[in-house]
Amino acid sequence: MIIPHQQLDKDTLYNLIESYVLREGTDYGAQEVTIESKVAQVNQQLNNGEAMVFFSELHESVTIISKNEFKALQNEQQFDE
Repeated sequence: MIIPHQQLDKDTLYNLIESYVLREGTDYGAQEVTIESKVAQVNQQLNNGEAMVFFSELHESVTIISKNEFKALQNEQQFDE
């Protein structure tokens, strides 16, 4: 289930994004990138629709996924039906 990020409390959204970037451990290349910068990048991706907040009813958890990941999940569900 997609949760519109605009409906989340500002602090809740920040904490969710921060948790996501810390968990992902994404390699940003040779140059160090601050947590704040990573959070800003993910926030921008949410704002422009490249990423979305996703609640998994199965796992009872919330995370951030890319638009492509969401499309892949939808395709998987179509094959499961």
